[in-house]
Amino acid sequence: MPEALKLVSLPLFPLGTVLFPGGLLPLRIFEVRYLDMIGKCHKAGAPFGVISLTEGSEVRRPSDTGPSGDGFAHEAFSTVGTLATITEFSVPQAGLMMIRCVGTQRFEISRHEKLKHGLWIADVTQLEGDQHVKIPNDLQKTANALGKLIKNLQERDVPAAQMPLRPPYQLDDCGWVANRWCELLPMPMELKQRLMELDNPLLRLELVSDILERTGISL
Repeated sequence: MPEALKLVSLPLFPLGTVLFPGGLLPLRIFEVRYLDMIGKCHKAGAPFGVISLTEGSEVRRPSDTGPSGDGFAHEAFSTVGTLATITEFSVPQAGLMMIRCVGTQRFEISRHEKLKHGLWIADVTQLEGDQHVKIPNDLQKTANALGKLIKNLQERDVPAAQMPLRPPYQLDDCGWVANRWCELLPMPMELKQRLMELDNPLLRLELVSDILERTGISL
């Protein structure tokens, strides 16, 4: 087995969401700490890391507990995230960037550091991607329901830029189907994070199928 790829000083974007491999993420960027970072990533064709917040907010806020540290509210985040690659980039006005990203590969943080202007960087190890696992018969209804949703969106002529799912549609693959349902279903961010961290795509799909049944969504 080849040694896992490591990335040094990967810029991080802590968000109140979980990005899954193969998932889409539109971002509206206006904070100074991210404008420069995203501009450099776009120019170099380099990824950045999306990580889910466990404390703090997406927008940097002053500390409400009195002077401490750098004067801003505490931020904390999960140790497992997903690399994001920019697929669309625009600057509609000065101080504002609009981007669209796709999640590629999961990673685990080994060391992180906050720079003086508030940007987080980390040394990370990339995690193995999901192995292709064919949908078993007892979970086929979960894949069929996702296929029906995609077909309904297509029949309504939803523009490609507004589709919540990115082709190719891998409706025969446990990991892909599970990830897309995780993005679409209203569930706590902590649960999405745990599902994203699972190394077994079949188990992830089984858990998603249980959630679909418990929420009363027709399969």
